[in-house]
Amino acid sequence: MLRGRERQRVAVDAVLDRARSGRAGVLVLRGEAGSGKTSLLRAARRAAADFTPASRLALLCVDDAHRLDLGWLLDALPELEGEPVAVLIASEEPVAGLPTAEVEPLDHAASVRVLRDLVPGLPTELADDVARTAGGNPLALVELVGSLTSAQLGGAEPPPAVLPPGGSLRARLRARLHALTPGARRALAMALVDDEVDVDALVRVPALEVADVQGATALMDPRPVVRATLLADLPLADRCAAHVALAEALPEGPRRTWHEAVLAAGARDDHADRLAAAAAAARTRGDFASAARDHGRAAALTTAPGARARRLLSAAADHWRRGLPHRSRAVLREAAPLSDHPEVRALADLVRGGVELGAGPPDVAARRLVRAAGELLGRDRDLAVTALGFAGEAAAVAGDHALHADTARLAATWRRTDEPPGSRLALDHLIGTAASYAGRHDEAVPVLRSVVDLAERLPNATAKIWGGHAAYVLGDAGRAHALADRGVGAARENGLVALVPWALAYRALAALMVDGHEAALTAAFEGVHAATAAGQHNAVADHLMILALLAALRGDADTALHRVDTAADQVRRLGLGRSGTVGAWASTCVDLVRDRPADALRRMRGATVRGVHAGIAAMASPDIVEAAVRGGEPDTADRALHRYEAWARSTGATSRLAVSHRCRALVSAGPEAEEHFSEAVRLHHAAGTPLELAKTELFYANRLRRGRKPRRARELLHDAVQHFEHYEADHWAERARAELRAAGEPVEQAAGRAPGRAPGGASGLTAELTPQQRQIARLVAEGATNREVAARLFLSRRTVEHHLRNIFTRLDIRSRVELVRFLG
Repeated sequence: MLRGRERQRVAVDAVLDRARSGRAGVLVLRGEAGSGKTSLLRAARRAAADFTPASRLALLCVDDAHRLDLGWLLDALPELEGEPVAVLIASEEPVAGLPTAEVEPLDHAASVRVLRDLVPGLPTELADDVARTAGGNPLALVELVGSLTSAQLGGAEPPPAVLPPGGSLRARLRARLHALTPGARRALAMALVDDEVDVDALVRVPALEVADVQGATALMDPRPVVRATLLADLPLADRCAAHVALAEALPEGPRRTWHEAVLAAGARDDHADRLAAAAAAARTRGDFASAARDHGRAAALTTAPGARARRLLSAAADHWRRGLPHRSRAVLREAAPLSDHPEVRALADLVRGGVELGAGPPDVAARRLVRAAGELLGRDRDLAVTALGFAGEAAAVAGDHALHADTARLAATWRRTDEPPGSRLALDHLIGTAASYAGRHDEAVPVLRSVVDLAERLPNATAKIWGGHAAYVLGDAGRAHALADRGVGAARENGLVALVPWALAYRALAALMVDGHEAALTAAFEGVHAATAAGQHNAVADHLMILALLAALRGDADTALHRVDTAADQVRRLGLGRSGTVGAWASTCVDLVRDRPADALRRMRGATVRGVHAGIAAMASPDIVEAAVRGGEPDTADRALHRYEAWARSTGATSRLAVSHRCRALVSAGPEAEEHFSEAVRLHHAAGTPLELAKTELFYANRLRRGRKPRRARELLHDAVQHFEHYEADHWAERARAELRAAGEPVEQAAGRAPGRAPGGASGLTAELTPQQRQIARLVAEGATNREVAARLFLSRRTVEHHLRNIFTRLDIRSRVELVRFLG
């Protein structure tokens, strides 16, 4: 199976179809060595063999065309026009004048799938590390995974950082290295021993000619595996000469110190101390890439094992902060055997806990972080409090409220009356959220309000994120969104890549609180990509489940379930209770859309068992009330409503009070129900939550119609249809139209935007299409297939096709070609 090559397969199939219809077709498959061009040719031969003999298809495959003179073929191509001939050319170089499909590197997800195809059951961390090392090259994936030792498979040793010596890719790189001129090899050596040396730096080196630099550029590949492999095959004399040249050419600073140290004889602890000082300075300015580099280099030069271990742990922490957990894991493995000192173990637990919080079992991360916090308390109280705060976060991600409560009780014993603002915020956030999850809202509210006030004043990203979450629990959507947004900005400004997906999750949830679906959609998609880039698979699951909930709340059942299924394996395998609860909420909404209230109730009854996030389950209570009312279980509805009302009243959040009144109306009858519906409508208007308003209007109209008040029902339903259409909530809009018909008004087509080209061409696209349609239109215009669009947006192909038809209708166009022109 060819993973991640859908676009190229479509292009190849188009050439074969053209030839089968009696017209010649030609396509160049261009990509680097090992990119899978030959595999695509083999797949084309298999596909051609499936054609019947009557089709008279002739297929010519030319592999490694960059090594051949193609003049004869290019001359012959015009004569083949009108013949059933398909010509496929695989080349590492462009072939001028011929249509080309670029065979780009595989993305990370496709790389991991390739590895699991090759070695079923490959450990997740190891698969992640090997995929990143391979840099998207399929042959590198095959050769790296084939070279794994039992110690690497078992996690006792880090995975390989270089291509295996006997592999074909390494042989090709070695041949290209040896083919360089001596001057070009000198230039390349300088770039390999220092990854900050680029072409601009090389041309300023007096000893190098421009031709030398030009010769080296072909092998100056930024991917670590290529650099590491070339460096391993570079002769020692060339490496030493490169260090000498750079030590002479660079100004004073950590880079020059390193190159001088490599050449120095004897102990080099003085160089190590200077590099460690430079690393500490880089940390203070948020340059964690330089900090990780210099901490790692300082460790390599440090004689004492304990001191070396501490410097390696500092490098591991810097790698984690900059969103490279695979690098952090590798350094942690290197540090582990160097020292058994309690402080070193605690620091290792702290870093490993942070890595596991993003991509491992969160309950394990929580316990590891609690252990680290306890050991660090007497040595570095600020660091200990931070560790405890993240332990609480990990317990919440796991949905383990017993562990979360234990951690909060520990925080309460630590808290002092003279606590500094930063540590007070971290401890109070943990204490306040634990009280809220336990239903002790009177206790939680003042503590969480203090957290929000502190977060407004503190500049660091973690404070903003925890403050944004506290505001979310309190139902203060405006402050929740503002603090989460500032948390995203602070994390990015300070180089804390690891915190960005976390902040984006709260930004999405805050937007969702006030029906800001477009803002929530943007934040969640941004979060998926940020989390994927940072290797934080748990955060990917968080954002996917938020995206599923967004779809479910609009009634888009297929999309919601597709997104839930995409994240389900990660959730189940690692015990991500918070993500799982959001997914269960989304699935509950789908059950209600499909008129299966009993299934909805069974799905959410798991909210009483360990592993389900109490806060998210509380947010889902209105849907439980609806399911219970529709399923004829009034006692279940009353219990769910009682919990939700207590929370809504404690925070005073207008949006939640509105939903609370709607739920009370659903379980009431007669004038009492109408009073609650009317109050819900008023509060929805005050809160600015139009989608929830439309749902309330729909339920209210149904009650009015059955109470023989059709005119008032129709007024509400007209408003509801407009809101549902605005949110592209097709299911809900159709329900409202059906209710309109039942209320005595024939409805052929609810009022909405008439199809037609947006005023001013593409500039009117924002007003003409929904947010999801805009995303699909942009990707299609860039050449993505329906399958690729579905993969990028976590949609089913059927959903993409449905949206694409609607896009064509709204823009009054007929094809993808016209869409490209329209957007151009």
